[in-house]
Amino acid sequence: MEKDYFVHETAIVDDGVTIGKNTKIWCFSHILKNTRIGERCNIGQNCVVGANVNIGNGVKVQNNISIYDGVEVEDDVFLGPSMVFTNVINPRAFVERKHEFKRTLMKKGCSVGANATIVCGVTVGKYSLVGAGSVVTQDVPDFALVYGVPAKIHGWVSKNGYKLEFDGNGAAVDASDGSRYLLSNGKVTVISENTEEK
Repeated sequence: MEKDYFVHETAIVDDGVTIGKNTKIWCFSHILKNTRIGERCNIGQNCVVGANVNIGNGVKVQNNISIYDGVEVEDDVFLGPSMVFTNVINPRAFVERKHEFKRTLMKKGCSVGANATIVCGVTVGKYSLVGAGSVVTQDVPDFALVYGVPAKIHGWVSKNGYKLEFDGNGAAVDASDGSRYLLSNGKVTVISENTEEK
């Protein structure tokens, strides 16, 4: 039976892995057992995924990334080249702490820049944007633009990834598609969005 996804000949896919339609897994990557990868994903070169990891649909995992047990990746997430996840707060080579893995959640549509580090136990919010080289040590709100070491909020972005400029009433418009946003009590919500296909 012909596969409806692509795995490079140098990649390794363990037993018990589920891979969705039109997903591509590139050279020298290893997908460990009991991992689920959705449709239309791209797993770059030299990546390790799993075991027991769930990756949604439309996810882009760039080169040189390890996604560990305890990390959950929702739909349409972008993980930039060589960004890093952790799964234990206080690792020691001589102490096994697999039962202490902390859950890390990457919510729908968020993006993480190259060489950033996501310290375990945090939630990176929907459509948020983490700048390259940042170290995320606490939860990131939906639509937040964060960067630095440690990462702090420096503004807000639209679903399309453009910086939002809020007026005195807390309203902003993404000029790229006319969608409208509201900032209230430190949270951004979508008031209206352009649903036309691009």
